[in-house]
Amino acid sequence: MSMAAGHVFLVADDYGLSPAVSNGIRHLISNGKLSGTGCMTLFPEWSGEAAKLRACQGYSNIFTGIHLTLTDFKPLTDGVAICRDGRLLPLKELILAALRPSQELTAQIHAELDAQLAAFTKEMGHLPHYLDGHQHVHFLPPVRSWLKNRFQTLAQDGGAPWVRGAPAVDFSQGLKIGLKTCFVAGLACGFDGEMRSTGFQVQGPLRGFYDWQQAEKFGSVLRGRVGDGTVMMCHPGYVDDVLQARDPLTGARAEELRLLEIDLPFALAKRV
Repeated sequence: MSMAAGHVFLVADDYGLSPAVSNGIRHLISNGKLSGTGCMTLFPEWSGEAAKLRACQGYSNIFTGIHLTLTDFKPLTDGVAICRDGRLLPLKELILAALRPSQELTAQIHAELDAQLAAFTKEMGHLPHYLDGHQHVHFLPPVRSWLKNRFQTLAQDGGAPWVRGAPAVDFSQGLKIGLKTCFVAGLACGFDGEMRSTGFQVQGPLRGFYDWQQAEKFGSVLRGRVGDGTVMMCHPGYVDDVLQARDPLTGARAEELRLLEIDLPFALAKRV
């Protein structure tokens, strides 16, 4: 896989989370406003949303990734160690379990990620161009071991996918967000080197953290100083009843979409 040198990787998380979110992301892709999108493949709507993404104008030039998901939602598998009441564990419980994982937990995480990867390749017709994690779960030890164990499988399509690297610690958005990025950076300690030694390309640092309860702050994130190769995560989309039932992040999505429709202050990395 080849890509444009330099530029910013502006990637929209959560494609597939709801039809309205997916619709908003496709709108931005069609207008050349994104480098790519990370797909959540464990929802019932995935097959139809994948077909719409494949047909989307601009699809051939974007990075289509998988947004590995291990929290809160109904899984594709039935591992009891990773679930409670039929849903994947909340983030705090997952982190505590995954930092000192049992063999059972690791095996069930690997099985769930295998199922999500299989759902991606079945519907998209190719392996993911990149990988990251919903709520940054790709930094957790069982997911790191899955990435290393699956490297040869993931690299079959003529080149290894890239993975989203550790965040840049930045207090410009205030103490709360600065401390959050510090926490995520702690979870990511050693990740970039570990993945490079496996053979993955690592893109980063990761930026895009802000207080989602204050949607207007996304504009300052976009205008902040970023270097070539930075990965900027974003969460644009329209809002529908499905989203409101699944995720508390609603209001900021429409504002992010609106701001991203305006001319971007940086050049986008594209797949070529």
